[in-house]
Amino acid sequence: MKRNILWKLSLILAAGLVAFFYLLHVLTLKTEESMSMIAVSDRIQMKNWKSEAERLYLANNQEALEAWIKNLMEEESTWVSIASFDAIHLAGEPIDQNIVGSYHFGRSIEWKIHLYFESNPIMELPFESSNASLLIKLPERMRPGIYWNTTKFMLQVLIPMAVLAVLSIFLYRHIIIPLRQLDSATSAFSKGNFKVRLGKYLGKRNDEFSHLASTFDQMASRIGELIASQRQLIADLSHELRTPLTRLDIAVSNFEENDSQRHLERIARESQQIRKLVEDSLTLAWLDNENPMLQKESVDLVDLLDVLIDDAKFEFPDRTLLFESPKSAVVVNSCHRALCPAIENIIRNALRFTPEGKKVEIKLQRISNDYLVEVLDQGPGIPEEFIEKVFEPFFRVDNARLAQSDSFGLGLALAKRHLRSVRARVSARNLASGGLVVQVIIPVS
Repeated sequence: MKRNILWKLSLILAAGLVAFFYLLHVLTLKTEESMSMIAVSDRIQMKNWKSEAERLYLANNQEALEAWIKNLMEEESTWVSIASFDAIHLAGEPIDQNIVGSYHFGRSIEWKIHLYFESNPIMELPFESSNASLLIKLPERMRPGIYWNTTKFMLQVLIPMAVLAVLSIFLYRHIIIPLRQLDSATSAFSKGNFKVRLGKYLGKRNDEFSHLASTFDQMASRIGELIASQRQLIADLSHELRTPLTRLDIAVSNFEENDSQRHLERIARESQQIRKLVEDSLTLAWLDNENPMLQKESVDLVDLLDVLIDDAKFEFPDRTLLFESPKSAVVVNSCHRALCPAIENIIRNALRFTPEGKKVEIKLQRISNDYLVEVLDQGPGIPEEFIEKVFEPFFRVDNARLAQSDSFGLGLALAKRHLRSVRARVSARNLASGGLVVQVIIPVS
């Protein structure tokens, strides 16, 4: 059996979790990077300070510049300065201004601010028209990543917990829902609802649970059929026993009166019928319940039919029996203990309902990979509406076909069960010329 649930869980837990934590790591880095940048509004504010400082610096108004710096420091509670320097070439190649760059004292406002540094960095904003720069220690209110610790806690703890909780719920539902449905179906079945089935509730699942549901449905169907069959068998058997038991009681009560010999014969006849009824009923129940695995052997249908026909001619000497067959018809993986009573019941049934002086034909021929046995009688036939029911236990038609019969309606039912045990099939149909033909299809191998 394929372990689909194992592969599903492996894929979800292994590949899924690795992918999730990788994406979570990437998300954490991206979030940390975005939170490391100074806000756009704060950058604009510092650029405005730079423009004002450059204006005062170029105006050569030292007193106003010092006052402005002092006021800014008080307002932002930070350190502010203006400085400049010239790069002096001492040796080697001439200075390349592109290599020296424009920033010498602090960080550019476009750079990231390390969220784990304790002190705020010095920011440098170079003047546009001179070699000087505005230096300012980043004000605390402009420090990015104020909520970084909270965000990091959410990314590394809360979100994984939430995702794993959702994943756990999903896996729980994926596993526990079919178990609950199985529990519900089992409970309903134990309370007598033998029609309950589990497969329809699992949709298109193709895993161990669908296999379990299929097994449960097969079990429920089989047990339901057996219980229904047993109930019907008990009901039919109790009904069928009433008539012979009543006749037996009458014969026993009148035994000591006149004509005791006739009553004794009646008692023996009724006892024999009751015994046959019980034996046939038990055989039918055994075949239905056990589905016996009969010993597989090769059987020559011609030899088997010859023996049965000889017995039938002895029992019904006033009917004509015609047999048409090839010289041999061997089937393998079959069983004569199943074929013999089944075909015998069919032949006896045909002879029983064929009037005296009439004939019964038995034909055996091969059709493709099967042998076809046909038993044709000249009896009254069966009404078309009952043709499918003649193989049901205790079924009898109230017409001329059964008017003089002591049958309990078990012969064809037993024949069908015996034939089914060797993979053979049986059916019946009325003949246009009158009478009934029973067809048995037996696999060659």
